[in-house]
Amino acid sequence: MCEEKDRVCICPLKGIIDVISKKWALLIINALGNYGKLRFNKLMETLSGISPKTLSDTLKELQAEGLIKRESFAEIPPRVEYSLTKDGAELRKSIIPLLEWTANRDSTDKERCAECPPEARTKHQVYLGEKNET
Repeated sequence: MCEEKDRVCICPLKGIIDVISKKWALLIINALGNYGKLRFNKLMETLSGISPKTLSDTLKELQAEGLIKRESFAEIPPRVEYSLTKDGAELRKSIIPLLEWTANRDSTDKERCAECPPEARTKHQVYLGEKNET
């Protein structure tokens, strides 16, 4: 049992955790952080394996939590772009230590990173003390 001084109240997380604990939420936040503004179809390409319904539902939930912004343009055909809000960008920054922790674990599956663009891999390979050979 931890000492009283080491205890942490997680009550503030209760609302947001329902949204960000969903399978695709942090991946969407990271994609928008990596690429800036993205349209729906580009997000679909970036997040291979997500269904259009799941993407649409998750985008709505992230928008309702104030983590992403949806911008519609009065054009024909209609154009919609998604981007991170200030809170979304701060959340993305806060998950970097989780990435570092995960990347430094012995059980890290580094093969998964082969799907990431080289410039994205380099960032966490620095945390691992590795060099990007590309």
